[in-house]
Amino acid sequence: MCSHYQAEKRRKQIEKHFGIQLPPSWEPPPGALHIYPTQMAPFIRRPPERESGDEAVPDFELVEGHFGLLPGFAKEVKYGLKTYNARTETVRDLPSFKNAWAKPRHCIVPCEAIYEPDWRSGKFVPTRFTAANDETLGVAGLWSPWKNPESAEWELSFAMLTVNADAHPLFKLMHRPDPKRPPEQQDKRMVVILPQAQYGEWLDAPPERSMEFMRQFPAERLAMVAEPAPPKASKASATPANPPPAQPPLL
Repeated sequence: MCSHYQAEKRRKQIEKHFGIQLPPSWEPPPGALHIYPTQMAPFIRRPPERESGDEAVPDFELVEGHFGLLPGFAKEVKYGLKTYNARTETVRDLPSFKNAWAKPRHCIVPCEAIYEPDWRSGKFVPTRFTAANDETLGVAGLWSPWKNPESAEWELSFAMLTVNADAHPLFKLMHRPDPKRPPEQQDKRMVVILPQAQYGEWLDAPPERSMEFMRQFPAERLAMVAEPAPPKASKASATPANPPPAQPPLL
């Protein structure tokens, strides 16, 4: 499962990788270096105007939404703390995801890196996954519009899709067993990273074809690097003016 990733912040990389032209005013979100559930982050989708047949409408557009899919019945943004990942085995049936899957509201989450926890040493070691060729990782996702009951404004949200990774050479090493779950439910997970050549097909795929894209990404096309947590600040250190958001529990 992925509860922490680094959004793609390299402007030229986004434009080249997805073949889009970002507006001059575009800036990556303030938390682009580290995105956690409920935070705002960019994702790629088909422009709604594309259905009009206007040739001037680009193939892809980059928009921003909450990381953690918010179905219509969600009462607050915090609901996204439990919907940032969608298991492909249950996505079509769970109330939180089934509407976005059926629409189908497909999207691609541009990531510079994905983080997973490595517990093999007995201690938590954040581990960074990137493309071996330093390209953007395009993660398959679902998006949904959501009307914020507090502001009455429409907002966007998204989730990353995940598949079983018990046999993946790299991702099978991540996470630690959950003592609250029986052995048959101790599967390892990884997000669905799409080959660049399949971006358009995924965004256009009807529900009956969506599962065709739910595959493991080849280990040889990924780079895995441990990033030990920074040393604890001394007691004399001042509290930062803008502390990072609390991290959700590892799933």
